[in-house]
Amino acid sequence: MAAGIKEVATEAGVSIATVSRALRGLNHVNPETRKKILDAAEKLGYPIPQSSAKALFGRTNSVGVVAPFISRWYFAQVINGAEQALREAGLDLLLYNFSQMKGRERLFQHQLLKGRVDALIVISLPPTEEEFDSMLSLGIPIALVGMHHAQCSSVAIDDVAGARTATQHLVNLGHKKIALLSGRPDDPFGFSVPQDRRKGFMQVLAESGLEFKPTREVFGDFTMHGASRAMDDLLARADRPTAIFCQSDEMALGALQAIRRNGLKVPDDISIIGFDGHEMAEFSDLTTIEQPVSLMGEMAAWSIMERLKLPKSESHSLTLPTTLVVRNSTRRLEA
Repeated sequence: MAAGIKEVATEAGVSIATVSRALRGLNHVNPETRKKILDAAEKLGYPIPQSSAKALFGRTNSVGVVAPFISRWYFAQVINGAEQALREAGLDLLLYNFSQMKGRERLFQHQLLKGRVDALIVISLPPTEEEFDSMLSLGIPIALVGMHHAQCSSVAIDDVAGARTATQHLVNLGHKKIALLSGRPDDPFGFSVPQDRRKGFMQVLAESGLEFKPTREVFGDFTMHGASRAMDDLLARADRPTAIFCQSDEMALGALQAIRRNGLKVPDDISIIGFDGHEMAEFSDLTTIEQPVSLMGEMAAWSIMERLKLPKSESHSLTLPTTLVVRNSTRRLEA
């Protein structure tokens, strides 16, 4: 006759209610008692729920992914790459998404991740030192995407170098009045990407002896709608630029719409270059700096899976190359 919950309780020396709570994975059972109950259930051949078996071995088979946005193309592509790699390995992905600062504070300060995931992937969200200490205290593998840190595995591109390539392309085409479509000046998340891409842009202008006027920089908040409005503002100003570097393809697509709405043509009246390698860039004939976004998510997933299998393995920091893809949104400026 098969053992029941009563026999498990007797074998473990606890009440039936305690056995029930332990096998359902509830938190009101201390680790020693839970292990005693699981050992008794295993000894008597009593079926152990999967969630309790994971608790016994300290594994959830889940990987947490922290992203401030999921609707924006870059973040969605990284998540997609990570999810495919994790699914093939039999691991689940738990997505922690927040677009408000309160959500960020709740996640890091109150350790909502503790005991819920075996590893963590953080996408393009530079943690503060306090937040990073909180993550490290979890004692699980951590991989960063879009940034580097000495104590974690990471995969990123060189945003400064990519922006330099984009700007140099415009300079090589003879453009001198080059505008910049940036993210936002008061970014609450502290993203490094806008600053890095702006840095590369400014470096090339300075090296080329070209003056940058503050009136040639507008902010599109990395969205098509925001970029469209910003481009309307830029085109209404005096001394219109002959070319513009957009810090993302989504902003470039919004800028293209605004340029056409204002009765101008690309590239005849103004050249435009984006950054990312968005699928719509090809269909819009947009010149861009292509980055391997989905691959970065996949590689981050593989790096933490390696750490889960071999906890003592070293962390790796990888910087992947970007590629200039020239299409018909940029042209040589006639002398």
